Amino acid sequence: MEGASQLVWGMLFGAVGLGYFIYGKRQMAIVPLVTGIALFVFPYFISNIYLLISVGIGLVALPYFLRM
Repeated sequence: MEGASQLVWGMLFGAVGLGYFIYGKRQMAIVPLVTGIALFVFPYFISNIYLLISVGIGLVALPYFLRM
């Protein structure tokens, strides 16, 4: 069952990452662009579901706290 939840969370963070990526590309903002790419890639490297969720939430909140 852990594989299914990891897939769902990965898809959710990937969808948010796509939004950040498109926003960063259109606005020429580097922080949302890089955060979007990171949200695409990081689920492939983390197998623990709790770590996946915590890193994902941290990355989603990153552009709000780090503005350039």
